[in-house]
Amino acid sequence: MINGTTLVLGASGKTGRRIVARLRVRGVPVRAASRSSPTPFDWSDPGGWDAVLRGVAVAYVVAPGVAGPVHGFVARAEAAGVRRLALLSGRGADTWGDSAFGLDMRSAEDAVRRSALEWTVLRASNFAQNFDEGLFHAPLVAGELALPAGTVPEPFVDVEDVADAAAAVLTEPGRHTGRVYELSGPRALTFGEAVDLISRASGLPIAYRRISPDDYARTLVDQGLGEEDAHHIAEMFVMMERGLIAATTVDLATVLGRAPRTFEEYVVRAAAAGAWRR
Repeated sequence: MINGTTLVLGASGKTGRRIVARLRVRGVPVRAASRSSPTPFDWSDPGGWDAVLRGVAVAYVVAPGVAGPVHGFVARAEAAGVRRLALLSGRGADTWGDSAFGLDMRSAEDAVRRSALEWTVLRASNFAQNFDEGLFHAPLVAGELALPAGTVPEPFVDVEDVADAAAAVLTEPGRHTGRVYELSGPRALTFGEAVDLISRASGLPIAYRRISPDDYARTLVDQGLGEEDAHHIAEMFVMMERGLIAATTVDLATVLGRAPRTFEEYVVRAAAAGAWRR
């Protein structure tokens, strides 16, 4: 176990809120930090970082949407006496080459790996929960998901497994130091196959259609997303189509001592909860 407070950034997000609950159940003192938390945290306001870091021994960090800030945060963490840090990043970040996608995550990894802290990097595949908690949800409820993804599969990872892995890393000093874990589900599916499983489990007619990255970016802008963010997301699909991150890994089993949850398990659980109910 650990001594001192564990800081969880992005505590209201997909992974953060799940990690906070797991740590609290284990009796770990937690500081859940977000823009609206009692001790607020904002990547764009370094003036508030020292208060968030006070008394912290271990930190969980989700990279911000821009490159750079994690370097300053890590320096503040070292000065504040933080000893260990776990960073959530993207699957296969060092294989993305000249892709414009993920410059924020690669910058964050560089900051963490160059630091004097005991660090661990958790690189996750696309979350299964993107289908019911993210951008894919509304189109699925409307009956059609259109994305720039074709026959290259994706080993979707259940965010519950990512949270389990993060909680383990944060509470097991020494075991995970200097490790980069590539977290994936147990098998890869195309987006079309994923949508078909959702349609079958929910009992609703839901179709998948492939579109171009430019068309997808325009769709996102029409839905209210900023142009830069829209093109960033579309670029992720361009990178994925290279097939460099389509394979499954064994790292979740290494960390947790069990097999990862399947996409089918996620779909059944989400459908039973009414995730795609119209």
